[in-house]
Formats: sequence, C-alpha cells, structure tokens
Amino acid sequence: MEQWLDIRRRVLREGVSKRQILRETGMHWTTLEKILEHPSPPGYRRSKRPERPKIDPYVDRIRQILAQDQHIHKKQRHTAKRIFERLQEEGFTGGYTIVKDVVREIRRTSQEVFMPLKQPPGEAQVDFGHALVKMGGVLRKVCFFVMTLPYSDAFFVRAYERECTETFWDGHVRAFAFFGGVPGRITYDNSKIAIAKIIGPRARELTVGFLQLVSHYLFGYHFCLVRRANEKGVVEGLVRYTRQNFLVPVPQVRDFEELNAYLLTMCRDDLRRRVRGQTRVKEQLLGEEQMSFLGLPFTPFEACRIQPGHVNSELLVRFDDNDYSVPMEYAYQEVTVKGYTDQVKICRLHEVIAVHPRGWGKEQQFFDPLHYLPLLERKPHSLAFAKPFDGWRLPRCFDVLRDRMEVELENGTREYIQVLRLLETRSVPDLTTAVEKALRHHIHTKDGLAQFLPDGLPWRQTTFDLAGRPHLRLVQVSTADLRAYGCLLGQGGQA
Repeated sequence: MEQWLDIRRRVLREGVSKRQILRETGMHWTTLEKILEHPSPPGYRRSKRPERPKIDPYVDRIRQILAQDQHIHKKQRHTAKRIFERLQEEGFTGGYTIVKDVVREIRRTSQEVFMPLKQPPGEAQVDFGHALVKMGGVLRKVCFFVMTLPYSDAFFVRAYERECTETFWDGHVRAFAFFGGVPGRITYDNSKIAIAKIIGPRARELTVGFLQLVSHYLFGYHFCLVRRANEKGVVEGLVRYTRQNFLVPVPQVRDFEELNAYLLTMCRDDLRRRVRGQTRVKEQLLGEEQMSFLGLPFTPFEACRIQPGHVNSELLVRFDDNDYSVPMEYAYQEVTVKGYTDQVKICRLHEVIAVHPRGWGKEQQFFDPLHYLPLLERKPHSLAFAKPFDGWRLPRCFDVLRDRMEVELENGTREYIQVLRLLETRSVPDLTTAVEKALRHHIHTKDGLAQFLPDGLPWRQTTFDLAGRPHLRLVQVSTADLRAYGCLLGQGGQA
C-alpha cells in the first residue's frame, strides 16, 4: 500500500512521467494504469462468470429438486450426496465436490429474509424448551416454560417435569405474578395443549383448558402460522439464550425447587441488564410497560387439572395413570382429584381428604401409611407384608417397642398397632419422645405409653363418627325414661 501511495503521489502530484516509474519499478503498463485509476488496490476481479461446462446444464435441475424438498419433512429431504447420485443417473459426469458446492450456494442464497418489526408494549410470547439437568445425581431431561415481553425484553423461566396442561397453566400464573400484570396479547405456537384442531391458516379450535385460562385472565391470543415460528422469534431466541446461559454447564441440583429458585434468580438479575439500542435497563422498561397490562384478578387461577375419581377396595384413587391412597372411611366413595404440578389433592365434597406429591411416572402407587392404620388394626397379621408400610421409616425406638410388646404381651402386635394409631392425632416427634420415655421405664403398653404424651387432642377427635364403623349402625339405643329420676328423688335423692 505504501508503494501504491508513493507512485500515485509522484505521478499525479509531482508530475513524474509514467515511463520513469516503469523504468524504476519494472512493472507492467497496465499495472501502472490500475494504480493511477484506483485510490487503493481493488483486488482480483473477474471480468466474466467462470464457465462450468459439466455442472451448468444441471443447475436448474438441482434447484428443482431443492424446491420440491420444501414440501417434504426435513428428515426425508435430499442431501448433496443423494442429489449427486440422481444426477449421475441422468448423465452427469462431473465430481461430487462441485455438486456439493452448488447445493450449498443455492441453499445459502435462497434462504427466507424477514422484515424488522417494532414491538409494542403489553404483548408477550410463550414457548417451551428442553434441556439436560443433573438432578439428585441423575442426568435427565426437563422442560422449561418461557414467557417474554419483547418491548422490555423481560422474561420469566420455570422448569417442569414435562409439558402438559398443568405446567402450561402454572407457568402463566407465575409469569403474570413475576411481571406484575397480564399482557394484553400473547403469541403461541400450535401446541396441542392450546389447540384441539387447526381449521384454517389462522382459525383454530381451542382446547377447554386453554379457554379456561383465557376466561380467567381475559387476555388476547395469537397463533403462528404452521411452520412459521419466526412470528414469535423473540421467545425462540430466549429459549436458546436460557439453555446456553443458564443451563451451561449442566446444573447439579437436588430437586425442581432448587432448580427453579436458581432460574428465578437469573430472571431477576437479568432485569438489571441494558437492552441493545436502549438507554434504560430492562427493569425500567418493564415498569413503563406495566401501564399497558391488564390487572391481575382478585382470585388467582387454580392451575390444576380436576377430574372425578372412585376409591377402590384398596383405598386407592387413579389419576394420570398413578394411584393415590385415601383414608379408610372413604372406601368405595366418589371423590374429586386435583392434579397440580407438585402435588395431588383428593377431595370429598369441599373437604381435602388426602394430599400426595405428584407422580410423573406411570403405574406408580403413592401411599400414606396413616390411611391404612384402621384397616391394619382389623388385620394385624398383615403388618409384615402390608405394601403401604413398606419403606415407612420410623425412629429405631419403635422397632424396640414392637419387639418387647410381641415378647411380653399375648396380643403384642395388636397393641403395637394401637400405638401406631396414636400418629393419627399426634406428631412423630411427640410420639417418639413418649416411646423413648416408656422404654426407659419399661412400660410396654399403649395406655401406659399415652401418659407421656402432651395433653390436648384436636377438636376432630372429640366427635365420634360412624364413618368406617358399619357394625355400630346396627346398635339400637332405647329412649331414656325421665320418670326413673323421680324414683331417686322419692328415696331422698337430690335433683
């Protein structure tokens, strides 16, 4: 470049002849003309397109094959190798490399281009993503819900076991609480959670679950065209951003509670970041955007799937292909099951009769041993084989008490079961303390052990209930005769 500049200056400014420059440098006349014509080296430029006699007759054929592939699933589209093989069948005599280069060039230059769009406040986009997480020492795949506000670039992320109606609902409820309001319109893809049937380019038949959510919050909704995820490109990018920035390296957590606490911290910290092209941070933009939000309803949406259930002969109710236990007094009754993302509640009328952690596997059984204690008292010999008590971890002192009762008492097993039934009204720590004291004093009966328990029973235990005691319904109690008290008075008694 220095020689280029020196030659231009000497010829164009100082008046040195071109012949003098040619004698000094030994360069060709055309090279000197190029230097004087261009302020900087123009580089190599072709005067005409290079000829490719073998591949040029087949370029249009390659374009046709690639155009037809646009209507085929991605997994069955032509590779460059397969196109090369088809061209050979049609008489092509060139090599594979030139075919591969043409295919790459056509694909690169035929990609779709997009119009930059402005993002009005009060609009959101929703999507689910998937990532690997090491949870409890096991590497597993989880899904995560993402809602983003393109105007302020604020977003909310929460991880779940799987993508389903309950997690879809729960993600919305928590995102609205995080943003402090409900966006006026939300854009979705064509997920089966929200759409029952596609009946036109924009027309959709919505699922009952999605309509329930919309009816509660009254936000507008918009669905992308099929295979046009670019209509919600912001949240598509946020899914990648979350995976690459929050989940790399692979997080090592105990459970979903720890993972979601970490993701929530990341979402809050990101609000302090400045958006490209803006002078304010996301938190300030979100505060401005909240003015266009819909207000949160007074009553939050209950993000649970509700379905009827029936208690079978083993005191189990089926929900989502898993079984959950209920107390014995509700055997063979109709109940209502509420499935949340983290727990399952079983209700009888307006009363919650059982609560279990949500099982996300298949054909699992979830027992509460307390539900089976009344039945165990009637069938004491099943204690060693009862499945609900398998894995029930009680303090070591309970095993010692059982051994002593079975050795010293004629009905030691039944007496030990009566001790276990105290857990229906007492906490494990209170009963453990009482058992330890009883062992120290060599007291091995239920009534003797009860003296070490703190006073006071829950009010529910002060009312006698016939539920679960059908044999007592046959007992007939005669009406009291108040005249009998008159005989007492006549004999000197006092009223």
